[in-house]
Amino acid sequence: MQSNRDGWRIADLLHHALRLFEEAGIETAQTEAELLVAHCLELSRTDLYLKAQAVIGMAQADRCLAMLLRRSEREPLAYITGEREFWSHTFNVSPAVLIPRPETELLIERVLAVGGASANSGRSLDLCCGSGVVAIVLALELEIEVIGVDISRPALEVCRSNCRRHGVEQMVHLIQGDLATCFCEKEQFSLITANPPYVCSSEMTSAMQPEVIRFEPHLALDGGAQGVEQIRRIIAALPRLLAPGGSFFMEIGADQGDAVEELAAVSDKDDLYESIAIIKDYSGRDRMVQVSKKR
Repeated sequence: MQSNRDGWRIADLLHHALRLFEEAGIETAQTEAELLVAHCLELSRTDLYLKAQAVIGMAQADRCLAMLLRRSEREPLAYITGEREFWSHTFNVSPAVLIPRPETELLIERVLAVGGASANSGRSLDLCCGSGVVAIVLALELEIEVIGVDISRPALEVCRSNCRRHGVEQMVHLIQGDLATCFCEKEQFSLITANPPYVCSSEMTSAMQPEVIRFEPHLALDGGAQGVEQIRRIIAALPRLLAPGGSFFMEIGADQGDAVEELAAVSDKDDLYESIAIIKDYSGRDRMVQVSKKR
């Protein structure tokens, strides 16, 4: 291995990264080694191998080694690079926000498939907006204005940076607030989306990867004893928030479908809803609740 005062060969740096990540128990060690070294050197993954015998200087190597050490200590790759891809767009992320998951793209797919008409007929709201991926993608795809709400000011700063990055500052309007408590007007939103905390408190230390439990914001994860504390509050406010003919889409936990469907049914005291449906993901697990209000 060439690592001296003159620098490191790219091939040796990749080998070092792979060994570090495998020893740390990272399942996708090869892929993440390539991604992080490529990010450090500002190269494509293909160029890593085309230029494998090239030697990089010690200053650049030291920067890369520091990043590799952070990942070996199980800090998420997205926090180290400061970016994550979602819906074919790149978003800024930091420890102030959850790292966007591929599962949340299902919510986008569903809204675009069945909620587009609702979005274009009135105002749109995204609760627990976090980094802003849902609100921003919907603004871009549907060419609509969206109000994004989050209780965390640092999260909203990340969201604001993503609005600037994607040119939607005039389309996505941000409010710091506790769910829907900042709205008093009734039936004002024709489209509502939400991705609230839904992890059971008991699972916050026992059933999660080190990347999640040690680095991601617990405020955006912990859903209380049964995982539905914030879900319950959102659903309770839904009858007064959702306009006639409007649609609501919310991501939920993989075993929460029955409980969430019951909460939605209980909240519909005045028989306002046309339908309540639990949508499963491509693995057959509960992933989202969809509620449509009668016109």
